[in-house]
Order: sequence, then structure tokens, then C-alpha cells
Amino acid sequence: MVKIVSVAPRSLAARAGVKADDVLVSINENEINDVLDYRFYLTEKRVILRLLRDGRERLVKIKKGEYDDIGLTFRSALMDEKHSCKNKCIFCFIDQNPKGMRDTIYFKDDDSRLSFLHGNYITLTNMTDSDVERIIKMRISPVNISIHTTNPELRVKMMKNKHSGEVLDYLRRFYEAGISMCGQIVLCKGVNDGEELLRSMRDLSGYYPALSSVSVVPAGLTKHREGLFPLADFTKQEAGEIIDMIDAFAEEHLERCGSRLFFAADEFYLKAERSIPCEEYYEEYPQIENGVGMLRSFSEELDAAIADSDELVANISGERRVAIATSRASYPMISAAAERLSRLTDKIKIEVYCIKNEFFGESITVAGLMTGTDIYNQLSGKICADELLLPAAALRRGEMDFLCGMTLRELSEKLGVKIRVCENDGFDFVDAVFGSVEVN
Repeated sequence: MVKIVSVAPRSLAARAGVKADDVLVSINENEINDVLDYRFYLTEKRVILRLLRDGRERLVKIKKGEYDDIGLTFRSALMDEKHSCKNKCIFCFIDQNPKGMRDTIYFKDDDSRLSFLHGNYITLTNMTDSDVERIIKMRISPVNISIHTTNPELRVKMMKNKHSGEVLDYLRRFYEAGISMCGQIVLCKGVNDGEELLRSMRDLSGYYPALSSVSVVPAGLTKHREGLFPLADFTKQEAGEIIDMIDAFAEEHLERCGSRLFFAADEFYLKAERSIPCEEYYEEYPQIENGVGMLRSFSEELDAAIADSDELVANISGERRVAIATSRASYPMISAAAERLSRLTDKIKIEVYCIKNEFFGESITVAGLMTGTDIYNQLSGKICADELLLPAAALRRGEMDFLCGMTLRELSEKLGVKIRVCENDGFDFVDAVFGSVEVN
């Protein structure tokens, strides 16, 4: 049962007499507990809503298009509370946050519904047999799974959850039911790398093509690891060896099945100081949200945007000064891109700043973990520009604030400069540099 917060005026539900504060019990006699139930059972041309109003039950009949919305709003997108994580993973980034941040920073979600709605990765330890059966019944795909290792004993050790090994069987059940999956392996030095990584790739390849892609990403280690499991960063040589192992297995899988299946994150290439593979290598970028192929995609988009930039250049009136703040990992690429754009016209002056991550520690080099505090501390009094460009990945969607709690507006006021937010997209980057998109 879920409480209805509001009913859209003149909607199908409003016309049928549904009111705010009614409690939705079932649709066509199917119990409704959350958004998955609601969306699945609403896809009928005729629905009967069982409601509770002032303690009394009533039935409401609605005739509709199969996929039409009926105009109900609930207290949250999930229509339920988020499911919190039951693990204590040795590499958990949330455990490595400094104290004193907002409460939401410390909440660990592990909710299969968020995997479907927002692409979040789940560990399967929060799921029951009935949850698995519901996913199979509703044909929910893809299910994004943080696997880490297929060795049950090692998975228990890594996740500190006695059930984390046995739930690996859910992979088999999804595979047999034809449910699409995407996988992720967070690699920890001396734990699940080497032969354990090779074992995991062998085991997981047996679930292809239901398991359509697997990213291998390095564990992010901050300076706030007091009392936590001892982990160390991969060296340049080790990063190269990991790439070679993944590529060797992926090449064999490509020849055998037509897909690489396994992909190393861009971070490994940066750490190994190796060139990013060509676009064809990434097979339509199935793991780009996990930092796999992000640099290649940006580069390809940048090339296309520059090739079509004549109108942007022609529309510049007067001199334009742009400052760009980026992370250590992205700095070489952004600097090279800025230099290319500067050569298109002498009306654009661009300065790129590399922001060291002092908030989490300098071993953290990705743009998504830049903070407003570091940007302010390192750029205060230095910027002489019309606008400062920042990566959207550093900001919380909707709220427009950084992990440190500073808002975009606060940073703009403290630095005394307008701020423009750029998506990780070469076209958006070029538009932002030339000032052809609105300031956020």
C-alpha cells in the first residue's frame, strides 16, 4: 500500500474520482508496494484501483491507453524508502569520507529498483528469492551488478557479508531467464586482481550474452582510511599489467563471441601512461558511465565539434576570456582541447587550471570528486575571466552542490566569477568555451 500525495488536475485519475491522501492498495488485484509494482501493473488498457479513503475501501475503474499515465504522484520516486547497503566492503568510498559532511553523503544505497530507474549498481545481497522472481516476471533489464569477484569465499571477505557469496547464484538465474545484466569489478590490489581477476573473467564469460559488458575499475582510495582495511594504489607497471590481462582475455572473447565483454577503466590507462584505445574498441560505449571510454568519446566529439565550428567562431563579438578548472586525470586532455580551440580564433583566451584533490587526498584524480572547497582554495584571487567552466560530474544532480557541501552559487559568489557547467561531452565543451550555451 502506498499513499497518494497529489492527483494531477483533469488527469484520468482525477476524472475517476481519485483524491490526494487516498491509499493505493492494488491495481487489478495486484498488491502495490513500490514503483516497480505500480509501473508494471498499470500497463493495461483497463485498470481497477483498490483504494482506502478514511478507512473505507473503494474501487475505481479507469479506461486508458496501455502505457498512459493516470496522473498520480507519490511521496518519492520509489514510492518507498531506499534500501540501505548491508555490506562493509573493504573498498567502500563512503567509509572514506571525512567527518562533518551532510548526512546524505554517508547513506549507502543498495536498491535493485534504483538499478532499473537510474542505472545504479547493486551487490545482490539485499535481494531475496522473491525479488529475483519479480525481476524475472517483470522482465526488468538491465540489472547492473557490482560483482567484484566470482570466488564466493573471497567475495565474503571483500564485502564482509556472509551471504555475499551465495547470492552469486542470482547471476545464473538471471542468465537462464534471459534478463540482461551489466557488471562491474572494483579491483583492489593484492585482493581480487591477478589470478582472481582471471578467474572472474572466465566465470562471467559463461553468462554472455545476457551479461553484456563488464567494467574493471580501480578502487578509489582517499586519505581518510584510518582503521580501514589496508589497501594501496596500483603502480604504473601494475596498471599496465592489468590492462594487458583484460585485453588478452577480451580479445579471445571477441574472436569467439563477437564482443570484448570486459573493459578496463580509463583510470588504468592514465595511470599506466598509455594511449586510450580507438572508438571501435569500446563497442558503443556500454560502460561509459563507469569511466570506460569516456576520454575517447570526448575526443571524438571534440573532433566533430571543431570540424563544425565555423558558425561559432563567426558569432564571437569581442574578446572572450575563459577559465577552466579540471581534475588531474583530465588536465592533459582538457589542456590539449583548449589549445586547439585557441588556434581557431584570437578572440578566445583560455586558461586551464589543474585542481589537486586536497579534500579527499591527491591520489583521487577524477573530475567527479572535485570539491568546491578545493576549487575556491586553489583559484581564489587568480581568475581573470568572463566565465569559469566546471565539469558537471563534480556536482550533485538537481541540487547543484559539491560533495563538500558548497553550492555552485556560493562558489561563484566567493570567486566573483560566473560559472558555466559542462557535461562530459565534446560538443557541450566547445559550445561552452565559445559561450553559445546559457550560463547555469
